[in-house]
Amino acid sequence: MKRIALLGPGTFSEESARHFLGAVPYVLQPCKLIAEVFQAVVAGHADLGVIPIENTLEGSVSQHLDWLVHDVALPIQAEWVYPITMNLMGRAGPLESIREVLSHPVALGQCREFLRTRLPQAEAIPVSSTAEGARLVKQRASEPGLAAIGSAASATLHGLDTLAEHIEDHPDNATRFLLVGPEPLALARPGRAKTSLLVTLPADFPGALHQVLSVFARQRINLVRIESRPTRKRLGNYFFFIDVDSPLSAPPMPEALSEIESLGCSVRVLGSYLSHGV
Repeated sequence: MKRIALLGPGTFSEESARHFLGAVPYVLQPCKLIAEVFQAVVAGHADLGVIPIENTLEGSVSQHLDWLVHDVALPIQAEWVYPITMNLMGRAGPLESIREVLSHPVALGQCREFLRTRLPQAEAIPVSSTAEGARLVKQRASEPGLAAIGSAASATLHGLDTLAEHIEDHPDNATRFLLVGPEPLALARPGRAKTSLLVTLPADFPGALHQVLSVFARQRINLVRIESRPTRKRLGNYFFFIDVDSPLSAPPMPEALSEIESLGCSVRVLGSYLSHGV
Protein backbone atom coordinates (compact mmCIF):
# COMPACT_ATOMS: atom_id res chain seq x y z
CA MET A 1 0.00 0.00 0.00
CA LYS A 2 1.44 3.35 -1.07
CA ARG A 3 1.89 6.10 1.50
CA ILE A 4 0.94 9.45 -0.02
CA ALA A 5 1.98 12.72 1.69
CA LEU A 6 -0.04 15.84 0.92
CA LEU A 7 -1.40 19.05 2.38
CA GLY A 8 -4.40 18.24 4.51
CA PRO A 9 -6.77 17.13 5.73
CA GLY A 10 -9.68 18.84 3.98
CA THR A 11 -7.63 20.37 1.13
CA PHE A 12 -7.99 20.34 -2.63
CA SER A 13 -4.79 18.28 -2.69
CA GLU A 14 -6.58 15.56 -0.73
CA GLU A 15 -9.77 15.84 -2.78
CA SER A 16 -7.90 15.65 -6.07
CA ALA A 17 -5.64 12.79 -4.91
CA ARG A 18 -8.61 10.64 -3.91
CA HIS A 19 -10.13 11.26 -7.34
CA PHE A 20 -6.86 10.56 -9.17
CA LEU A 21 -5.75 7.48 -7.23
CA GLY A 22 -9.10 5.73 -7.50
CA ALA A 23 -8.81 2.05 -6.61
CA VAL A 24 -5.02 2.10 -6.09
CA PRO A 25 -4.24 0.86 -2.54
CA TYR A 26 -2.99 3.89 -0.61
CA VAL A 27 -3.00 5.63 2.74
CA LEU A 28 -2.92 9.43 2.92
CA GLN A 29 -0.50 11.21 5.24
CA PRO A 30 -1.75 14.79 5.78
CA CYS A 31 0.84 17.53 6.33
CA LYS A 32 0.36 21.15 7.41
CA LEU A 33 3.13 22.59 5.19
CA ILE A 34 4.34 21.83 1.67
CA ALA A 35 7.86 21.54 3.10
CA GLU A 36 6.65 18.65 5.25
CA VAL A 37 5.27 16.90 2.15
CA PHE A 38 8.64 17.03 0.40
CA GLN A 39 10.57 16.09 3.55
CA ALA A 40 8.31 13.09 4.27
CA VAL A 41 9.11 11.61 0.85
CA VAL A 42 12.84 12.39 1.04
CA ALA A 43 13.07 10.80 4.50
CA GLY A 44 11.20 7.69 3.35
CA HIS A 45 8.23 8.30 5.67
CA ALA A 46 6.03 8.47 2.55
CA ASP A 47 6.38 6.85 -0.86
CA LEU A 48 5.02 9.75 -2.90
CA GLY A 49 3.99 13.36 -2.42
CA VAL A 50 1.21 15.43 -4.00
CA ILE A 51 2.30 18.92 -5.05
CA PRO A 52 -0.02 21.62 -6.45
CA ILE A 53 2.13 23.26 -9.11
CA GLU A 54 -0.01 25.48 -11.34
CA ASN A 55 -3.43 27.12 -11.37
CA THR A 56 -5.57 28.36 -14.25
CA LEU A 57 -6.00 31.81 -12.69
CA GLU A 58 -2.86 32.29 -10.61
CA GLY A 59 -0.27 30.52 -12.77
CA SER A 60 2.66 28.60 -11.32
CA VAL A 61 3.19 28.09 -7.60
CA SER A 62 6.76 29.38 -7.58
CA GLN A 63 7.61 28.19 -4.07
CA HIS A 64 6.80 24.59 -5.01
CA LEU A 65 8.82 24.80 -8.23
CA ASP A 66 11.79 26.08 -6.24
CA TRP A 67 11.55 23.13 -3.86
CA LEU A 68 11.84 20.74 -6.80
CA VAL A 69 14.94 22.55 -8.07
CA HIS A 70 16.87 23.62 -5.00
CA ASP A 71 15.86 21.39 -2.11
CA VAL A 72 14.97 17.87 -3.28
CA ALA A 73 15.78 15.45 -6.10
CA LEU A 74 12.38 13.78 -6.45
CA PRO A 75 11.33 12.79 -9.98
CA ILE A 76 7.83 13.54 -11.25
CA GLN A 77 5.89 10.28 -11.59
CA ALA A 78 2.51 11.62 -12.80
CA GLU A 79 0.46 14.76 -13.14
CA TRP A 80 -3.24 15.52 -13.28
CA VAL A 81 -5.54 18.52 -13.63
CA TYR A 82 -8.41 18.89 -11.20
CA PRO A 83 -11.29 21.42 -11.26
CA ILE A 84 -11.36 23.72 -8.25
CA THR A 85 -14.56 25.13 -6.73
CA MET A 86 -14.00 27.69 -3.98
CA ASN A 87 -16.36 28.19 -1.06
CA LEU A 88 -16.61 30.81 1.67
CA MET A 89 -17.11 29.16 5.06
CA GLY A 90 -17.55 30.30 8.64
CA ARG A 91 -20.32 30.92 11.12
CA ALA A 92 -23.77 31.73 9.74
CA GLY A 93 -24.42 35.46 9.52
CA PRO A 94 -24.40 38.41 7.13
CA LEU A 95 -21.36 38.76 4.86
CA GLU A 96 -21.09 42.39 5.92
CA SER A 97 -19.98 41.24 9.39
CA ILE A 98 -16.88 39.42 8.08
CA ARG A 99 -13.65 41.28 8.85
CA GLU A 100 -11.00 38.63 8.06
CA VAL A 101 -10.83 35.92 5.37
CA LEU A 102 -8.18 33.23 5.87
CA SER A 103 -6.82 30.95 3.14
CA HIS A 104 -3.79 29.96 1.11
CA PRO A 105 -2.44 32.89 -0.98
CA VAL A 106 -3.22 31.08 -4.24
CA ALA A 107 -6.82 30.46 -3.15
CA LEU A 108 -7.23 34.11 -2.15
CA GLY A 109 -5.89 35.10 -5.55
CA GLN A 110 -8.46 32.92 -7.28
CA CYS A 111 -11.27 34.83 -5.54
CA ARG A 112 -10.09 38.44 -5.90
CA GLU A 113 -13.25 39.69 -7.59
CA PHE A 114 -15.54 38.12 -4.96
CA LEU A 115 -13.47 39.59 -2.16
CA ARG A 116 -13.40 43.00 -3.82
CA THR A 117 -17.12 43.23 -4.58
CA ARG A 118 -18.80 41.17 -1.83
CA LEU A 119 -16.36 41.58 1.07
CA PRO A 120 -14.68 44.98 0.56
CA GLN A 121 -14.49 45.49 4.34
CA ALA A 122 -12.63 42.21 4.98
CA GLU A 123 -8.87 41.73 5.16
CA ALA A 124 -7.42 38.74 3.27
CA ILE A 125 -5.11 36.80 5.61
CA PRO A 126 -2.71 34.29 3.94
CA VAL A 127 -2.10 30.98 5.75
CA SER A 128 -0.25 27.75 4.87
CA SER A 129 -3.23 25.95 3.27
CA THR A 130 -6.97 26.23 2.69
CA ALA A 131 -7.49 23.57 5.36
CA GLU A 132 -5.41 25.55 7.85
CA GLY A 133 -7.62 28.58 7.23
CA ALA A 134 -10.74 26.54 8.02
CA ARG A 135 -9.09 25.03 11.11
CA LEU A 136 -8.18 28.47 12.44
CA VAL A 137 -11.72 29.75 11.92
CA LYS A 138 -13.01 26.79 13.92
CA GLN A 139 -10.34 27.28 16.61
CA ARG A 140 -11.17 30.98 16.93
CA ALA A 141 -14.92 30.39 17.03
CA SER A 142 -15.36 32.88 19.86
CA GLU A 143 -14.04 35.72 17.66
CA PRO A 144 -16.69 37.32 15.44
CA GLY A 145 -16.22 38.12 11.77
CA LEU A 146 -13.90 35.30 10.67
CA ALA A 147 -14.27 33.25 7.48
CA ALA A 148 -12.15 30.93 5.34
CA ILE A 149 -11.97 30.02 1.66
CA GLY A 150 -11.56 26.38 0.66
CA SER A 151 -13.22 23.13 -0.31
CA ALA A 152 -16.67 21.92 0.71
CA ALA A 153 -14.95 18.96 2.40
CA SER A 154 -13.00 21.36 4.59
CA ALA A 155 -16.21 23.05 5.75
CA THR A 156 -17.68 19.65 6.67
CA LEU A 157 -14.49 18.52 8.41
CA HIS A 158 -14.37 21.59 10.65
CA GLY A 159 -18.12 22.00 11.21
CA LEU A 160 -18.38 25.34 9.42
CA ASP A 161 -21.33 26.77 7.52
CA THR A 162 -21.01 27.37 3.79
CA LEU A 163 -21.68 31.08 3.37
CA ALA A 164 -21.18 31.29 -0.41
CA GLU A 165 -20.40 28.74 -3.14
CA HIS A 166 -18.52 28.96 -6.44
CA ILE A 167 -16.74 32.17 -5.51
CA GLU A 168 -13.75 31.64 -7.82
CA ASP A 169 -13.26 34.38 -10.40
CA HIS A 170 -13.57 32.05 -13.40
CA PRO A 171 -15.76 28.96 -13.90
CA ASP A 172 -12.92 27.01 -15.57
CA ASN A 173 -10.68 27.25 -12.51
CA ALA A 174 -8.40 24.18 -12.25
CA THR A 175 -5.13 23.21 -10.60
CA ARG A 176 -2.35 21.00 -11.92
CA PHE A 177 -0.94 18.53 -9.37
CA LEU A 178 2.29 16.55 -9.51
CA LEU A 179 2.97 13.19 -7.93
CA VAL A 180 6.65 13.11 -6.94
CA GLY A 181 8.74 10.34 -5.46
CA PRO A 182 11.55 7.86 -6.13
CA GLU A 183 9.34 5.06 -7.48
CA PRO A 184 6.54 5.16 -10.11
CA LEU A 185 2.92 4.40 -9.31
CA ALA A 186 1.19 1.81 -11.49
CA LEU A 187 -2.08 3.22 -12.81
CA ALA A 188 -4.40 1.44 -15.21
CA ARG A 189 -5.66 4.62 -16.86
CA PRO A 190 -4.80 6.46 -20.08
CA GLY A 191 -2.70 9.59 -20.15
CA ARG A 192 -0.55 11.77 -22.39
CA ALA A 193 3.21 11.24 -22.28
CA LYS A 194 5.18 14.29 -21.11
CA THR A 195 8.72 15.10 -20.04
CA SER A 196 9.73 17.96 -17.74
CA LEU A 197 13.21 19.44 -18.12
CA LEU A 198 15.30 21.99 -16.28
CA VAL A 199 17.70 23.77 -18.63
CA THR A 200 20.45 26.13 -17.46
CA LEU A 201 22.17 28.29 -20.06
CA PRO A 202 25.98 28.49 -19.99
CA ALA A 203 25.88 32.32 -19.98
CA ASP A 204 23.51 35.19 -20.59
CA PHE A 205 24.28 36.20 -24.17
CA PRO A 206 22.06 37.31 -27.07
CA GLY A 207 20.29 34.36 -28.66
CA ALA A 208 21.19 31.80 -25.96
CA LEU A 209 17.60 30.75 -25.27
CA HIS A 210 16.76 30.95 -28.97
CA GLN A 211 19.47 28.37 -29.70
CA VAL A 212 17.91 25.94 -27.22
CA LEU A 213 14.41 26.43 -28.57
CA SER A 214 15.65 26.05 -32.14
CA VAL A 215 16.91 22.55 -31.31
CA PHE A 216 13.41 21.47 -30.31
CA ALA A 217 11.94 23.15 -33.39
CA ARG A 218 14.33 21.36 -35.77
CA GLN A 219 13.50 18.03 -34.15
CA ARG A 220 9.77 18.84 -34.39
CA ILE A 221 9.34 18.41 -30.62
CA ASN A 222 6.36 20.29 -29.23
CA LEU A 223 6.92 22.39 -26.11
CA VAL A 224 3.78 22.88 -24.02
CA ARG A 225 5.25 25.12 -21.31
CA ILE A 226 8.37 27.18 -20.62
CA GLU A 227 9.04 29.25 -17.53
CA SER A 228 12.08 30.93 -16.02
CA ARG A 229 13.08 30.90 -12.35
CA PRO A 230 16.15 32.51 -10.74
CA THR A 231 19.11 30.25 -10.04
CA ARG A 232 19.80 32.11 -6.77
CA LYS A 233 23.41 32.56 -7.89
CA ARG A 234 23.24 36.09 -9.25
CA LEU A 235 20.65 38.55 -10.47
CA GLY A 236 19.59 37.87 -14.06
CA ASN A 237 20.71 34.23 -14.05
CA TYR A 238 17.85 31.77 -14.65
CA PHE A 239 16.78 28.16 -14.94
CA PHE A 240 14.22 27.33 -17.58
CA PHE A 241 11.46 24.82 -16.84
CA ILE A 242 10.39 23.20 -20.10
CA ASP A 243 7.50 20.75 -20.49
CA VAL A 244 7.77 18.63 -23.63
CA ASP A 245 4.86 16.87 -25.29
CA SER A 246 6.82 13.64 -25.66
CA PRO A 247 8.22 10.77 -23.58
CA LEU A 248 11.95 10.84 -22.87
CA SER A 249 12.38 7.60 -24.83
CA ALA A 250 10.89 8.94 -28.08
CA PRO A 251 13.48 8.88 -30.92
CA PRO A 252 14.00 12.68 -31.28
CA MET A 253 14.46 13.38 -27.57
CA PRO A 254 17.91 11.89 -26.79
CA GLU A 255 19.39 13.58 -29.88
CA ALA A 256 17.80 16.92 -28.98
CA LEU A 257 19.05 16.83 -25.39
CA SER A 258 22.52 15.84 -26.55
CA GLU A 259 22.60 18.80 -28.94
CA ILE A 260 21.44 21.19 -26.21
CA GLU A 261 24.20 19.95 -23.91
CA SER A 262 26.72 20.44 -26.72
CA LEU A 263 25.79 24.15 -26.61
CA GLY A 264 27.17 24.21 -23.06
CA CYS A 265 23.78 23.99 -21.37
CA SER A 266 23.04 21.90 -18.31
CA VAL A 267 19.98 19.65 -18.72
CA ARG A 268 18.24 17.96 -15.80
CA VAL A 269 15.30 15.62 -16.39
CA LEU A 270 12.67 16.29 -13.72
CA GLY A 271 10.52 13.41 -14.90
CA SER A 272 9.01 11.56 -17.84
CA TYR A 273 5.45 10.57 -16.98
CA LEU A 274 1.79 10.42 -17.97
CA SER A 275 -0.35 13.53 -17.76
CA HIS A 276 -4.04 13.11 -16.99
CA GLY A 277 -6.78 15.65 -17.72
CA VAL A 278 -9.87 16.57 -15.76
